[in-house]
Amino acid sequence: MMIAPVPSRASALFSLLFVPGSRPERIAKALASAASIVCVDLEDAVAAVDKDSARSSAVAAIAPRVAIRINGLRTRAGLADLLALAAAPVLPDLVLVPMVESAAEIQIVAAILGGSAAIVPLLETAASLGNAAAIASAPGVAAMMFGGGDLSAQLGVTMAWEPLAVARALFILGCADAGVPAIDVPFLGLDDPDGLADETRRAKMLGFQAKAAIHPSQIAVIHDVLRPSADEIAEARAAMIAFAAGGGGAIRFNGRMLEAPVVRRYSNILAAADETREKSDA
Repeated sequence: MMIAPVPSRASALFSLLFVPGSRPERIAKALASAASIVCVDLEDAVAAVDKDSARSSAVAAIAPRVAIRINGLRTRAGLADLLALAAAPVLPDLVLVPMVESAAEIQIVAAILGGSAAIVPLLETAASLGNAAAIASAPGVAAMMFGGGDLSAQLGVTMAWEPLAVARALFILGCADAGVPAIDVPFLGLDDPDGLADETRRAKMLGFQAKAAIHPSQIAVIHDVLRPSADEIAEARAAMIAFAAGGGGAIRFNGRMLEAPVVRRYSNILAAADETREKSDA
């Protein structure tokens, strides 16, 4: 069966706040935060004995701004999660699929959930990075998330920026090749807002659009870094006006060369600003 591409539900995504599926009382609190999306986690955050009850709570919690991370497709729990979502009255905004290593896995998820599913593969192994572009290009993929935890364990390194720099770069290239948004792994330091801001800035410079979070207190820092600032928006608008006035050819702007590839970046900044404003007004 041919699965048609789904409209991106991740175009204005800046943050993804994880909540354990075994703690349903935290879902409402998470939704009251400013997080772009709240992800009910059925995988790492849930003990084996709680998988069934967490699955039921997650399906019952499906609402606008709710995503669900299922267990891996190579597990019984993951297959049960997938079938439970297929039987649900409505799908969550995003379905996160962990430990993806091939586009074939996304084809399975899309076939079971239908063409309206917005799928976010998590690339968490060395093998997955070699297939990043193919996975990102699979029909149904709305965004991809970099999974640094399992990858750092596989590499035998700490989950810090430098040891995972090459892996992040490979991941970003795959996302860029397919034109899908990239979500960075959560920052684990709950009491280190400066460290969170620094890592988020590095992620933004590399090309990440969003960053996952594990506590509501991290959302404000993530948004301050990732959302276009007033200065960025003003510069982008001025650049677009100058480029149009110059007839669409390369011109000098603010002491730098302004040409089509740079203009595309400015256009993306304005699009992100417009989508952020629309969500705030909704």
